[in-house]
Amino acid sequence: LGAADWPKLTTAASRLSEAPIFIDDTPGPNVLEVRAKSRRLKTDYNIALIVIDYLQLMSSYEKMESRQQEISEISRSLKSLARELEVPVIAVSQLSRAPETRKEDFRPRLSDLRESGAIEQDADLVAFIFREEYYHPDKKDVQGKAEIIIGKQRNGPVGTVELAWLGAFTRFENLAKV
Repeated sequence: LGAADWPKLTTAASRLSEAPIFIDDTPGPNVLEVRAKSRRLKTDYNIALIVIDYLQLMSSYEKMESRQQEISEISRSLKSLARELEVPVIAVSQLSRAPETRKEDFRPRLSDLRESGAIEQDADLVAFIFREEYYHPDKKDVQGKAEIIIGKQRNGPVGTVELAWLGAFTRFENLAKV
């Protein structure tokens, strides 16, 4: 960080410390635990968003025949939780290795969501982050660029938005600003 960045960092840290953000880092929570904690937070603090980082680290409340069935149950339960509490649920999901095996276009697709087609089916919106620079670090015209790919949007269009990628800050910005 440069000298001009430290005051910004201090201000941002102060604002974040006062924000109503609740982090539960319980390892491998099951759906019932997430549901119970979310209900309590909704009642006590009227939470407006739930973020799951990431879906494949969760477990279902009962043993399933396969991991695919388990992920399907988790996905459906999170969709149900969003409806019940009337809050959006953002569930980060891991991709399969399929994009890395492609010869040319490494962009992720809906079929690349790992371990279950139910994620694609249950989601209202699926967005992918893609940086061609990751696959082609020597290609000058893709350096510092990223794409947000809207692979599914139940009530709207799909497409791609190009952004500037500021790796030193792990931040995206409007491409026109940079």
